[in-house]
This record gives sequence, C-alpha cells and structure tokens, in this order.
Amino acid sequence: MTLFWRIFLPNGAVLVAAAVLLFGPVTVSSPVRLSEALVIGTGLIVMLTANAVILHMSLTPLERLARAMTTADLLHPGARVQVTGPGEIADLITTYNTMLERLEAERAASSARVLSGQESERRRIAQELHDEVGQTLTAVLLQLKHTADHAPEPLRDDLHLAQETTRAGLDEIRRIARRLRPGVLEELGLVSALRALATEIGTPGLAVQVRIGPHLPPLAPETEVVLYRVAQEGLTNAARHSGADRAVIRLAPREPAYGVELAISDNGRGIRGAPEGAGIRGMRERALLIGADLTVGPGKSGGTDVRLTVPARTETSEAGA
Repeated sequence: MTLFWRIFLPNGAVLVAAAVLLFGPVTVSSPVRLSEALVIGTGLIVMLTANAVILHMSLTPLERLARAMTTADLLHPGARVQVTGPGEIADLITTYNTMLERLEAERAASSARVLSGQESERRRIAQELHDEVGQTLTAVLLQLKHTADHAPEPLRDDLHLAQETTRAGLDEIRRIARRLRPGVLEELGLVSALRALATEIGTPGLAVQVRIGPHLPPLAPETEVVLYRVAQEGLTNAARHSGADRAVIRLAPREPAYGVELAISDNGRGIRGAPEGAGIRGMRERALLIGADLTVGPGKSGGTDVRLTVPARTETSEAGA
C-alpha cells in the first residue's frame, strides 16, 4: 500500500465513523447541551490523536532519513539509515543507502588516484630539487670558496657570509626534498623512517620519542606510506600549532586481530573543539585508502592524541594485490 493510501484510508475511516454517529444515535441540539459538547469534544480529540499517531508512524522514517542526509560525511564512512516504514519510504531509504555506498566507493577511488598522483609529483619535485637546485647551489658554494680563497682580505668576510647563507639554503633544500620524498622509507623501512622523522622534526623546544612495539607484522608499501604521512602530519601539527614541548610516536601490533596501530600524542594545548583543517582531512582520506580508522581527540593527560588503526585484513589484501 502506498503512503498516500496509508494516510488517507485511516483518516477517511475516522471521518466516516463520525458522520455515521451524527446521522445515527448522536444528535446536536441548538443550543448545544453540555453532554453533546462533551461527546463532540471527545470525538474530536480521538480523531486528532488518531491522525497524529498515523502521521507520526508514517513520517518518522522520513525525518530520520533527513537527519542522516544532513549529517552524512564521506570522510566518516559506514553510517547507514535503518530501513523501516511503509514500502515507498523503505525503498527511498534503501536507495539512499545504496547511493551512499556508491559515493563512498567513488570518493575512495578518486582519493586514491589523487594521493597517488600527489606522491608521484612529490617524488618528481624532490628529485629535481636534489638534482637541479641542489647541484646548482653546490656549484655556487664551491665557486664562492674558490673566490674567497683568492679575494682581497676586505672581501673575504662578505664572501664567507655568502658561503654560509648558500650552505644554509642548500641544507634547507635537502630537508625539503627529504620531506617530499622519504628515501629512508623506501630504502630502510617504516621504523627507520619514523626515527628519522622524529629527529628531523624534533627541535630544542620539542622532544620527540619513538616507541616501536615488538613483532610488527609485514606491511604493504601503500600502508607504510600512509602510516608515515599520518605521523608526519601529526608531528608537524604538534610542532607548529600545539605549543607542546614533548611528543611521542607509538607503533605497535594490535591483538588479537594482529593489525597495527600508530599513535601520535603531545602535551600541548589540544584541539579545544577547533574544526578539522586540511591536514586532518588529508589524514582521513589517506586512512580510507587502506581501510584504516583515524581518531583525533584530546589525550588522556592533555594535548592531542592521533590514532590510526590498521586492521589485519588490509595487510592480507594488499599483500595479495
């Protein structure tokens, strides 16, 4: 039965019953007596109550669907609306759930393509910085040294200052290239890359510790890249925005599923209800690529706690691919 008939027929039945009563044993005098007013008032209350119950039962699933559509977020997948209500509404909810599944799959696929292209572009830029800009600055540095060795005494201090500035620029170029393309990740693996990242981001004002659990399962290259990038973004946020002086990276296997969990915590100001920025959204998109779950919230002792939980099935599926 369609929604129209589900609402129309009960309302029509109530109205017909009221009309039959008026034509039958129930009559209305003029002026209306108190007993007749009570009967009419009671009947009206019954009709309105029945109508409200019918409308509530019919339209509540639509209200629930509207709330779900308003709060849907493709970066938090898996939320579905329970299929209830009359046939038309149930079909509408089923269609919405199917559409949401398709959108989540398309979002994950498009994010995978975008992030894969981003990683390729990062490698290209890092290679050009190392090969082109780095070699050019190295040549400039050697030329300045040669000139300083043969320059008059009054110019040597200026040339030495230019040398130091060029050397600092060369070091910065190399640092940027390492962040764009973590060669240590490809050559030595995730654990060494995390330790190098902690050393690189750590400053006199921010001490970074790395704690690696025993018996880590083998990880696919795509998973290692995601774990590294999430750790990189989490530490960068801690260094730039939190005001923390201590941060910890933890990587450990999970039991009993034997996946892995990456946690980045600091003792800074915390997020304090601030909206998620581009960095956190980027971490969520990366987590979706490997079927991982990302949570960002306050730490147990203050600060911010970022956790990336990678299920074991991800390792199996990626290893098989």
